[in-house]
Amino acid sequence: MPADSLSPHPANPAERLVASTLRRTWIFYGLGALYVVGPVIAWLLGALAVVSLYLGPAMRRDLRTTGPVPPVVWGWIVGMAVMLVALWAGHLDWQLGAGKTIKSSIGWAKGWALLALLPFAGAVLPIRTAPIVRAQCVVGLWTLILLPLLFAAPYIGLPERIFTSPLKAVGGPGPEYFSVYLYTLDPASWTPRWQFFAPWSPFAGLLGVTMVLFALEERHRGWMVAGLLGGLAMVLLSKSRMSLVALVVCTMGPRLLPLVIRSWAWMVASALAAAMAALAVPLIRSAGDAVAAFKAARADSTRVRETLQRIAEERWWTEAKWFGHGTVAPGPHLVEYMPIGSHHTWYGLLFVKGIVGFCALLVPMLWQLALALKDAALGPRGRLPLGLMLVFVILSFGENIEIEAYLLWPALLVLGIHAREMAADRRERVRRRRDVHGCPSLDAA
Repeated sequence: MPADSLSPHPANPAERLVASTLRRTWIFYGLGALYVVGPVIAWLLGALAVVSLYLGPAMRRDLRTTGPVPPVVWGWIVGMAVMLVALWAGHLDWQLGAGKTIKSSIGWAKGWALLALLPFAGAVLPIRTAPIVRAQCVVGLWTLILLPLLFAAPYIGLPERIFTSPLKAVGGPGPEYFSVYLYTLDPASWTPRWQFFAPWSPFAGLLGVTMVLFALEERHRGWMVAGLLGGLAMVLLSKSRMSLVALVVCTMGPRLLPLVIRSWAWMVASALAAAMAALAVPLIRSAGDAVAAFKAARADSTRVRETLQRIAEERWWTEAKWFGHGTVAPGPHLVEYMPIGSHHTWYGLLFVKGIVGFCALLVPMLWQLALALKDAALGPRGRLPLGLMLVFVILSFGENIEIEAYLLWPALLVLGIHAREMAADRRERVRRRRDVHGCPSLDAA
């Protein structure tokens, strides 16, 4: 690996754009502009990638693409295009009108489209992971600097919300995406929770997990500590159960995975399995108690989510199997008027875009996950992409990915970079095989 590939300093305009935008996360949040910044950076990078592919050698040297678009990235592009077609079909089936169709299409451009644009930009443009890692650690440092104010705010009488930006006029899922909060109060216990620069606390916790994953790849100890502490603060103060699980799974899983390809790990696992057989019944009972306690920690939230999922599944199956309902629907009092099709990516996809939209996300996500699993099993390069993919998987079971992609853009960019690196490795292996087979044998000489 070239030495300059490990440098955290941006080496070209694309890297400078990415790093400078990410470093200013808290500034953009203070302006209520993060929901605008995410789609803008995605479309700018996507457009730059298209120009780089079109111009080829005529492009300035430090922005030239290093190879063709990897197949998995084509999977994301096709999948998100199918998502748009499913959206149009759902609107047409339910006769929602041209106005709602245009509005939903704009929403697609600010949400689902980012899942294709950012991996595409990462795969085509010569952007490295190191500057993104350092920029995430800078965000972690700013989080630590602001932490005393955020933590003290509910105890010294400061308001929860400071203001809502006029940028909400551009449209979005709700005013919370353009609002600046110091903290929020949990309606179940009336205790403070912190959402940092996210629209709500559980998502802030998962953003903290991604910050920890990035910080673990930082080579400078000081910046690593800043990123780790900033991410851990977001996980703990968000008071999100899902984030606590994700913190363990997403950090430990990729690092333990190489053990599965070592014979001694299998032997140890077999010995442990045999030893644990006698303890199976009490362990199962304890696991059941733990799951019950986990759900009881926020029983109202669990009840609402499960009811939303059940309603979404029933209405999808009985009313709109293939292309869904085209949009979310108002929920009844039973679910505290939460929209049907929210709080779960997969049930939401079935309800809004049907089985077609469901498969449009499932296929590229499983494809990308398989690549990350393979690479993480072979070496440390795959640890960050696998950890990020695990965050996406966990997030999809508790949130709607598409409306949160505007804050996940650095992770999506890294997935594209990883796909580019794996594709380059495959091309190099093919080239070496051709060179070997093309060489004359010693006997012939």
